[in-house]
Order: sequence, then C-alpha cells, then structure tokens
Amino acid sequence: MTTHVVVGVDGSDPSMAAVRWAAAEAAARRIPLRIIHARASATDSRQAAPGGSPHEDWVRDRIATACRETAERYPEVEITGGATTESAVKALLDAARDGELLVLGSRGIGAASGFFTGSVSLPVVAHVTGPTVLVRQDWHPDTADGELPVVVGVDLDHGYDPVLEFAFAAAHRTGSRLRVVHMWRRSSIYAYPSALPDPKVGADLKAVAQENLDSALAGWRARYPEVEAERILLDGEVAPRLLEQGAGARLLVGGRRMHKHRMFPTLIGPVTHALMHHAIAPVAVVPHE
Repeated sequence: MTTHVVVGVDGSDPSMAAVRWAAAEAAARRIPLRIIHARASATDSRQAAPGGSPHEDWVRDRIATACRETAERYPEVEITGGATTESAVKALLDAARDGELLVLGSRGIGAASGFFTGSVSLPVVAHVTGPTVLVRQDWHPDTADGELPVVVGVDLDHGYDPVLEFAFAAAHRTGSRLRVVHMWRRSSIYAYPSALPDPKVGADLKAVAQENLDSALAGWRARYPEVEAERILLDGEVAPRLLEQGAGARLLVGGRRMHKHRMFPTLIGPVTHALMHHAIAPVAVVPHE
C-alpha cells in the first residue's frame, strides 16, 4: 500500500513552511504528499456568505500557491488532499493514521527563539500514534545546510528503538551526521542537595552510561554503516542541554511515551514539551511504548 507524508495547512506562514518541509521530505522518501486544510463549516456562525469568507479565499489562494510552488520544485512528488469541514485535530489525526509522517507548522514567540504550540498542534501531537514534525515559520529548503547534523535525545530507561530508528533513517536520507545525546545525572544518586559529589562515582556513572549507549547504538550503526554517528554524554538537566545541542541542528528528534494502561495515556512529557516550544530547529516527536 502506498503511503504518504501528511501536512496540515491553515494559510499561516508556519503552515507554509510546513508544506515546504513536508514536500522536501516526501521527495526524499519518494512518496506522495497529502495536504489537509480544515476550513469552517457552512453552519459555523463565523462563516460569512455561502461563497466563502474573505479569510477562506485568502487561505485557499495561499494553499494553491504552495501547491504550485511544490509541484515546480518537486515535480516527482504526487500532491493530493484538499479542504474538509471536520475539526482540524480530527482531520489531521484521521489522515495521519494512513501516513508515514505528519508535519505541522509552529509559530515563533515574538523575537524569541521558540515554538508556540497552540490549540491544534498540542492535542494532535498528544494523540497521534506516528511521528510528527513541527516546523518553524522561517524554515526554507535553501537554508537547510547539508552540513547541519540530525540530533536525537535518547532515554535509555524507556523504549528508545523507534526514536533511534527515525533519527538514523533521517540522517541517512539527508546525508547528515547524527549526534546522539544521552543525559546521565550525577545528582540522581545523592539523597540531599548538600552532598558533595564524589568524582570517582561520577566517572563510574558516566562509564556505565557510555557502555549502555554504545550497546543501544550497535544494531543501528550496523544497519546504517554510512551514517556517521557521534555520541555525546552530558550531566545535568535533560531539556536545557538537549536544546543546546539541537540549536544548530537540521532536525531535532525526541520521543513521547505512550502510557496505554494509565488514566491519561496521551500526556506529553516535560522534555518533549520543552523541545516543541523552544527548539530552533524542526522538531520530530516519535511516539513509543
């Protein structure tokens, strides 16, 4: 069965950047691109005349322009999709079930670096069962330097294989270096903050973390021998250090744990939440058990 890359658009600058990113990804994967636009229904009180509101006309024109530019830049990519009167969240989740990847736009917060993940992106990422990429509004394929690495954060205490698989495959497709970041925390072994850290204990902890990370990477390095994968082990808080490592990345990859047996199985963890809101690079969120 032929699958596709799905991208959600609403006419905004971030969603136009998402279309550009998704088109480049569809070309790299050699699969079709499906564009989804959730528009206001005819019964929505905000909808103007039956012919469509000025806003809807503006959105339709921008989407048509994006499709035309995509077809010109990537003539090999088949483009499908269109408008739906379903809610944006439902439409994107339904479309993502049959897709390889879902792509959404994210707006920067004023002059600060970061994402503003709103009423659509946040619930979609929380519920979708496949990988999702959030793209900043200033992303453009001409600025995607081939020297930029793919950066992935790995939590060895949970299901990391889907995250590593996504990251290695992304590095392979783009010919990028892969930077694998794993955090070990010296403070986790001390019962109270005033304890003086023992340098030997810290060295031992780092050695164990390095051994475990090498073991986790062995199979993926064998599967992707052409990918130059460097490992970085850091001590400290996970989100800030991972954001630092991903500041100059082509793509920053993180995971989202799916808790099937909990009352609220769709919670987004604090690290992934921080990446979604504050990362400079496009962010891939990979669900895993």
